[in-house]
Parts: sequence; structure tokens; C-alpha cells
Amino acid sequence: MPQTLAPPDSAPAPDGPYAGRPGPDAAPDPRLREMAARHGLEISGARPPLPEYTRRLWSRRHFIGSFATARLTALYTTARLGQLWQVMTPLFNAGVYYLIFGVLLHTNRGIANFIPFLCTGIFIFTFTQSTVLAGTRAVSGSLGLVRALHFPRACLPIAYTLIQLQQLVFSMGVLAAIVLLCGVPLTWHWLLMIPVLLLQSVFNTGLAMIMARVGARTTDTAQLMPFILRTWMYISGVFYNLSVFTQSAPQAIAVALNANPALIYIDLMRYALIDTVHAKSLPPHVWPLALGWAVLSGVVGYVFFWKAEEEYGRG
Repeated sequence: MPQTLAPPDSAPAPDGPYAGRPGPDAAPDPRLREMAARHGLEISGARPPLPEYTRRLWSRRHFIGSFATARLTALYTTARLGQLWQVMTPLFNAGVYYLIFGVLLHTNRGIANFIPFLCTGIFIFTFTQSTVLAGTRAVSGSLGLVRALHFPRACLPIAYTLIQLQQLVFSMGVLAAIVLLCGVPLTWHWLLMIPVLLLQSVFNTGLAMIMARVGARTTDTAQLMPFILRTWMYISGVFYNLSVFTQSAPQAIAVALNANPALIYIDLMRYALIDTVHAKSLPPHVWPLALGWAVLSGVVGYVFFWKAEEEYGRG
């Protein structure tokens, strides 16, 4: 007796107690969809519209703060000196870079108050560097949390940015002490630190979201980013006065270097803290550029991350 074969594109009907039930690829029963709509149910992990996603993210703001504080506390739990490393790490970095670039390479020539100049560049760029590295692993390094709980995944890169911001606050206290010990006076310009840090924090959050999505899809990105960030650091005027090079560089290169967001935030912080850094030494249109980079990075990063909300933690 000839056997009847199922069509190649359909799954065979199950036998036994599961006979008559739809297969995994079957279309949802309209009655089930109607019942779900009546009781306010939705597909788990589905991406909501952007306004609703933003509302849910705002409702998790306390979770973001608590998560960031807990991770920061746990970061130094196993170290004997504990939280003191938040102060000692930037000091050691400043000492190493001063030895290399100030003593050995003499990049301090022609720069007044070189130690505050150098420390400001290191601390501000480290904020962006650490945020990007943490953002790259924000989703891929928290898969257990992502798969166990339902929450807007943007909480993770935002929380990791907040962790780096909290560490920067400790570093800024050290930086302020260094600046004052080097004889730089305390002026009203120091108040400009607040808008500079706010703009840079928004910029960094956008970068963290972009890298969180990229890192969740391609885990090798975390191994590549240190090389990219090191190159970025060398062209951002962290250790030297970049304007010396842009004055004699071709116009296109000078414009590109002066539009570098890392350079912009570093120069603005130097202008706020160091009295020998004057407005005429800043890149052209520096405040509009700082605001533009913050808005562009924040909006693009947020939308870019939201677009892949359904993909995180799967596969």
C-alpha cells in the first residue's frame, strides 16, 4: 500500500498526546490573539514603540542607579585597598604618562602648567575610553541577567556609563587637588565643569549603546576596541598641544582634528580648570560642536540600540 508523504515545506503532524496541536511554525490562532489583546498580554521580549520604550526605561531609573552602585562597589571588593583604587588609578596613570611624555619626550615644551594640562587630558579621555569598553561588554557580559529578567536592555549601557561617571567624580576630586597644588587659582570658570561633564556623559552614553549592540552581535569587538581607542587617544591632544600641528596641517585635516569630540571635551575641561588656557586656543565653534556631538551620539545611539531590542540575549 503506497505511503502518503507530507509536503516538503510542512512539518509532520505529531503523534500521541500532542496529536492535533499546531507545530512551532504554525500561524497563531486568531482566538489566542484576541484573548491576549483582551487581557493586555503581549509577546515576551517584543520591541515596543520608541515612546513606550522610553517610558519604560524612565520607570527603571532606580534600578539603573542601584545596579551601577552595586557593580562599582563589587569592582573593588577583592582588592585590599578597596575604593582607594578609584583615586590611586588616575594618579598612577598621570605619573606614568608624565614620565614618558613630559620627562622623556619633552612634549611639555611651550605648555604652561603642563601637569594639570596632562592630567586633565588623561582623566577626561579615560572617561570616554572606559565607557566605550564597558559598553562593548554591557549586553554580552550580562546574558544571565538579560535572559532571566524582562526590562529595557538600554538600562545596561546606561548603567555602565553611570559607573564610569561615578569613577570620574572621584578622579575629578584628585584632579582639582593637583591643579590647586600646581598653583592654578580657583576661578568662576570651574563652574563650566558641570555642562562639560553633562555633554560628555550624553555623548558617552550614545557611544556605549552603539558599542553594546555591536558587541552583543560580534563578541570579537571587545578585543579590537583597545587598539582603536589607543589610536583615538594619540590624535586627541591628550599629551600635547594639538593646535601646534593643526596650524601647519592642510585645511581638511585641521578641520577633522579640531572636530574630534574627544579633543573638544578635553579642551573645554582644560579651559574650565586652567587659567592659562584661553578661549582663543580652543577649536572653532567649540561649544556648538560639544552640544552637537552629544545630541548626535545620544539620539543615534539610543535609536540604534532600540532597533535590536528583540535580539539581545538570544542565539
